[in-house]
Amino acid sequence: MNDEPVILAFCCHYCAYAAADLAGSMRLQYPGNVRVLRLPCTGKLEVNFILAAFERGVDGVIVAGCLEGGCHFLEGNLRARRRVERTKELLAEIGLEPERLEMFNLSSAEGPRFAEIATTMAERVKSLGRSPLRPEAKRIEQEIHEISRQAEAMLGGENR
Repeated sequence: MNDEPVILAFCCHYCAYAAADLAGSMRLQYPGNVRVLRLPCTGKLEVNFILAAFERGVDGVIVAGCLEGGCHFLEGNLRARRRVERTKELLAEIGLEPERLEMFNLSSAEGPRFAEIATTMAERVKSLGRSPLRPEAKRIEQEIHEISRQAEAMLGGENR
């Protein structure tokens, strides 16, 4: 069984996803267990969608949006920040460490920072240990695929 934590990164199309893409283009190393899911804007990400990721066994979640004040949809990343904070409160209430969830703001030119964020979160989540909600290793890939499919249907993102 794979002991590496599974981390899902919800990334806005304009900035964070572009930064992740730049990190790849620059051949920067970051953990392969960080799965990137592209959203049109982090402002479309609801609390229940983040909770659903944990429910399906993801060990950690990154929400990565545009720089504050630089959102292409004006205030989407500010809404996302409030929702992430509320989700952290809910995680604490159910006994799951809120440190498993973090929001970051970055520009499309920050590929090295995306790689650093992914590495830092992977180390943090690894130190916390496997999520008690995580299913068997072979099922987690199916669950991530299903989350991606549902996100694409609900949010209009193109996740390939």
